[in-house]
Amino acid sequence: MARRTPGTAPGGAEGKTARKPAPGTPATALLARSGEPFTAHEYTHDSSTASYGTEAAEQLAPALGIAPRRVLKTLVARVDDALVVAVVPVTGSLDLKALAAAAGGKRARLAEAGAAERATGYVIGGISPLGQRRRLPTYVDSSATEHATVLVSGGRRGLDLELAPDVLLRLTDARLAAIARA
Repeated sequence: MARRTPGTAPGGAEGKTARKPAPGTPATALLARSGEPFTAHEYTHDSSTASYGTEAAEQLAPALGIAPRRVLKTLVARVDDALVVAVVPVTGSLDLKALAAAAGGKRARLAEAGAAERATGYVIGGISPLGQRRRLPTYVDSSATEHATVLVSGGRRGLDLELAPDVLLRLTDARLAAIARA
């Protein structure tokens, strides 16, 4: 079920402002405060799955008539000893060497689940690049700018937010980098 907030209709077409608010998460609150257009898309989360990004793409891409590569996943990694956020298409994987280079470090590895949850304030499978408890340096794969809109986690499992890539970059103070493998 899509809930439009000031902004775009599903699939990136211009839409009318809806009166229904998006489900409340720190990510949706940040977007609402910013006044930037976004659309909230809810999907059925299967609690037995461990592949959260794939689950979102498998349900939302066909429902919205969009390419699955427009659905992005948010990963928390350690570059040297510092936590960073990487946002890449769910259809690919994170290139840890490229992330380390983009962040000016020597080595990158995925962060432990507990560390990711404590730093962001979100649970694994619902980590949004927006509205995190502690704003971490964020790197978005450069492929995101190939699309008028992209979808990122909305801060809980079963919720994605559709927004323009430039809005994502601005609100997260992210850097663009080629950090994904196909």
